[in-house]
Amino acid sequence: MDHPIASSALPLSRDGMSDVARRALDFARARGASDAEIEVSAAVGQSVTVRRGDVETVEYNRDKGMGITVYFGKRRGNASTSDLSPEAIERTVEAACAIARHTAEDDATGLPDEARLFRGKLRDLGLFHPWGLTVEEAIELARRTEAAALAVDKRIGNTEGATISAYDSDFVLANSRGFLSGFPTSKASISCSVVAEDKNGMQRDYWYTSHRDPAQLEEAESVGRTAGERTVRRLGARRLPTTEAPVLFDANIASGLLSHFVSAASGSSLYRRSSFLLDRLGSQLFAPGIGIREDPHLASEMASGFFDAEGVATAARNVVEDGVLKGWFLSTYSARKLGLETTGNAGGNHNLLLAPGALDLAGLLRKMDRGLLVTDLMGQGVNPVTGDYSRGAAGFWVEGGEIRFPVEEVTIAGNLLQMFAGIVAVGNDAVWRGSKHCGSILVDKMTIAGD
Repeated sequence: MDHPIASSALPLSRDGMSDVARRALDFARARGASDAEIEVSAAVGQSVTVRRGDVETVEYNRDKGMGITVYFGKRRGNASTSDLSPEAIERTVEAACAIARHTAEDDATGLPDEARLFRGKLRDLGLFHPWGLTVEEAIELARRTEAAALAVDKRIGNTEGATISAYDSDFVLANSRGFLSGFPTSKASISCSVVAEDKNGMQRDYWYTSHRDPAQLEEAESVGRTAGERTVRRLGARRLPTTEAPVLFDANIASGLLSHFVSAASGSSLYRRSSFLLDRLGSQLFAPGIGIREDPHLASEMASGFFDAEGVATAARNVVEDGVLKGWFLSTYSARKLGLETTGNAGGNHNLLLAPGALDLAGLLRKMDRGLLVTDLMGQGVNPVTGDYSRGAAGFWVEGGEIRFPVEEVTIAGNLLQMFAGIVAVGNDAVWRGSKHCGSILVDKMTIAGD
């Protein structure tokens, strides 16, 4: 078992992917398509999970595939395949063409305007760092992670294990307007989850670290210790009487509020008129002082890239300035449906950065004085049309600016418009979670439903 946990030896080379893309484009033209877009990808990944010191799973994947969209005027068809032989590529193109011929016309469909496509030279953003651990090395790292968690406290008597994973991928995006480009990426992660028990019952918590560059990961022992400490501090959790109080979203979960914002500000929600942000562009959405910047060109980050999923060039911009909503998240299609221009967000948002304030978590607790620090959220209780928000929560009750006791089985409720406007402070304790960089967020008041 001396295979690396992830390797740059992908199942298809960049030249091979480019050849597949060109062949598919040629097939599409020969069958009368007015335009076409192809993505060819290849990936290799592996994860190792250790539980109670024993190897529980070793998973390995090695994939390649192609997806094609063809256009016959304003008609569109899609098809995909994992078989990249010339015969399979031709069959896939024919399938996409057959679908397109039978779909209704849509005036918003079609490739991006040629002027919006990325035509520059790709520079290295540091997105590809194959880890190269052997399976044995990954197992040892997972054991160290889990052991550090179990050593935190004798009340940690069970574990859901520690996992080491790595994933390397590459892709080529091409279209019939001369665009052909792509770049490799990698992702490495260490995670751990344990269970503690006392006379009041059991509690579970976790911690993880992930990065493009494994050298930037937290130390394995640190991940384990944090998972153990987070679990133990939840022991003895109580319910609360129903009340209204400030709520402080811990940095580990606060990015979820940004996710709700992005979803509501995305083109698909807007043109379907299923967003609580309809007609709010240019309005005071967040509290004064709040700034959100999108930066697609940050080195080594998860959502970096010089073009979006359609090949449209990306650019840094301020989405929210001093609380005022300045921009949407639009693909070419959604922009045309709205009579606007694409913002280069086909495929989702790029790196979002919520501007930090001056206070760390301890400072935010003092500023809140009395309220609920939320460290875990459950459920999906958000109405995208009205912005009504209601989710199960766990965390800690705060009095006099200090944590007094852990809390469980409560529900926090409010409305996202009021919550955004009611942000009192953003912490400087930011963590990266996926495509979002966000510190703890203090909201002035929410309903906390308990006993």
